[in-house]
Amino acid sequence: MAVEQEGSNFHFTLSVDFANELAIDQSMAHDGCCLTIVKIDKERKQYVVTAMDETMQKTNLGTWQVGTEVNVERAMRMDGRFDGHIVQGHVDQTARCTRVEDCDGSWRYYFDYQYSDEQKNITVPKGSITVNGVSLTVVDSKPGHFSVSIIPYTHQITNFHNIKEGTIVNIEFDVFGKYVLRLMDAYMAAAKK
Repeated sequence: MAVEQEGSNFHFTLSVDFANELAIDQSMAHDGCCLTIVKIDKERKQYVVTAMDETMQKTNLGTWQVGTEVNVERAMRMDGRFDGHIVQGHVDQTARCTRVEDCDGSWRYYFDYQYSDEQKNITVPKGSITVNGVSLTVVDSKPGHFSVSIIPYTHQITNFHNIKEGTIVNIEFDVFGKYVLRLMDAYMAAAKK
């Protein structure tokens, strides 16, 4: 990875084996953050994405440096099987890992995040949460805290094997939960009139 700053923007050069399949203008998720491909070097198997200041402020991209492992995922094709949870690639905020528990064959990760009554970003047990672009099921939750469990396959093929106490991760809350909260707020506001 290469990192280059230009004004308030940051350009990240990443390497992937499938660079020859990419196209300029495509969106791809990077640790769950949707970024647009702006340049491709197919011979070197590299591409460049640009993050603006707002993206840098709301995500963990500011911690990236040469050698950082990043989870990447291409946009979903609309003509195939739909597996997993709905993920938009729109990071809501970051969270800090507070503990990693070895569960003899799997791992449980505990995270804290800044909860506010204004944003109302919440999790629910058995609901979905996206951590660094990995869509997972919530094990336990309360405002400002949740945990997830990881099987060995996920631990191996994602950057979860690098997450430890203190690591900052990107989180995207369940899109259906966000819509329900917005509708409930509108309903409650109308009921007060």
